[in-house]
Amino acid sequence: MIFESIASKLFHCISFEARDHIRYFFPNQKSQIKQINRGIDCQYFDEKSVSEIRKEKFLSSLMISENTHIILLPARITGWKGHMIAVDAMKILTEKDPELNFVLVLVGSENNKEKFTKKLKKRISKLNISNRVIFCGNVSDMPAVYSVADVVLSTSIEPEAFGRVSAEACAMPKPVIATNHGGSREIIENNVTDEPNEVIKETKVEISDVVVLNNEPKNKSVSEEANSKINNNLSKSSNSSRLFATPLAKRLAKQMDIDLSLLKGSGPNGRILKFDVENFKGDKKFNTNQVSISNDTSEIVKNSSMRKTIAERLVKSKNEAPHFYLSIDCNIEELLKARSSINSMSNGEYKISVNDMIIKAASATLIKVPKANASWENENTRYFKNTDISVAVAIEGGLITPIVKNVESKGLQEISQDMKVLAQKAKEGKLMPEEYVGGSFSISNLGMYGIKEFSAVINPPQGCILAVGAGEQRAIVINNQISIATMMTVTLSCDHRVVDGAVGAEFLSKFKEFIENPSLMLL
Repeated sequence: MIFESIASKLFHCISFEARDHIRYFFPNQKSQIKQINRGIDCQYFDEKSVSEIRKEKFLSSLMISENTHIILLPARITGWKGHMIAVDAMKILTEKDPELNFVLVLVGSENNKEKFTKKLKKRISKLNISNRVIFCGNVSDMPAVYSVADVVLSTSIEPEAFGRVSAEACAMPKPVIATNHGGSREIIENNVTDEPNEVIKETKVEISDVVVLNNEPKNKSVSEEANSKINNNLSKSSNSSRLFATPLAKRLAKQMDIDLSLLKGSGPNGRILKFDVENFKGDKKFNTNQVSISNDTSEIVKNSSMRKTIAERLVKSKNEAPHFYLSIDCNIEELLKARSSINSMSNGEYKISVNDMIIKAASATLIKVPKANASWENENTRYFKNTDISVAVAIEGGLITPIVKNVESKGLQEISQDMKVLAQKAKEGKLMPEEYVGGSFSISNLGMYGIKEFSAVINPPQGCILAVGAGEQRAIVINNQISIATMMTVTLSCDHRVVDGAVGAEFLSKFKEFIENPSLMLL
């Protein structure tokens, strides 16, 4: 009786799912039920409002590389949110495409769910995907989290009243894969809807089938339509100047070069339809992109995600890190002799390169000058005890920096082997995140291309990068006599927030000493 009395006063609900739930348990109150959709602040959840600094801050906190695809599951760690489904799907995805570079990022609190968290981590370990799953707890800047995601999951195994995650992700806009539960059905549109009793069994397989992270045109199309739906139907924004148009109308208007603000929509609430665009009789806006150039033989190539990411990181580095540059000439005659001697004794088992010896020399120098082995972290400066050397490798479509780890404890043969394996994996696109994310110091060697000297852009958040030029014979003065020697120019780019001029100069001086006296590297 008490419940009936309460129910008689409850006439607001936030989804069809909640409405149907009330109708089922209180069939006599149907007339007093009114649905009011939960709103999404589309000004807050707006990808355009998220700065690159905010994105980089999140990625850096988790040591996630810009080349890693991110599958996001934002939900508190509890059994009914479907985390087990998600990790099982990641295992299937790994088996289907071993070369796909991705991680599952779990955003959400683990409070009071230690037992389930332990069970989940045990499952992850058993599936051998620990390197594919990242727990990051609660995150305050969710728009930044959504903005770096490639795909967002909503895997609840029990009904959701609304499914806010799905709506927020669509607003960003990001493609969403959701179980057929609750309010998600009102937000997510799909060609095929599973029966509820089949959801749990099939979802993990379907996630692995649907997640086509490199299919950018498809992802973009899905994301745009999702964003349009959220903005038109669930936005809390009071901005009355927002244009309401169907995705098809928007695409057609773009193709026909028509300014949508000039149209009056004939759809519900003034929404602009395909019909309105097709029958527009006014003047089209002028589009400078359509100006043709006679005898133009140029080719336009769409920038890849890797290319865009590289561009963003380089611009960020140059804009935020105050670069300064120091150069020094190194006589590499003794180094070349040492290399030749080492290789002559290898019996073909290995072949040490000049670059291998430069990596070793840089490591030895960092041990002697630890203030150069550092990175900037806004509130703090991190000084590394070990030397993890990032080495720039050119690959199809861009540049990547695989890391030779703990160089200080390795000999030249091991460094050479590590470098060969890493370079091959980089060119084949098989590097794991832990093999290229991080590093304490970078080396970029263009000597093999005949480049005499150059200045490299710092790889943030690292404090330094060493640019290595080609060895060439030059006339130099030795003991007041002009001699011919093979010389190599190296340039150290320093982040002045981390490394001062005196530290940079000390590094180059010590590096020159190791290069010109290679036996010192053995000490």
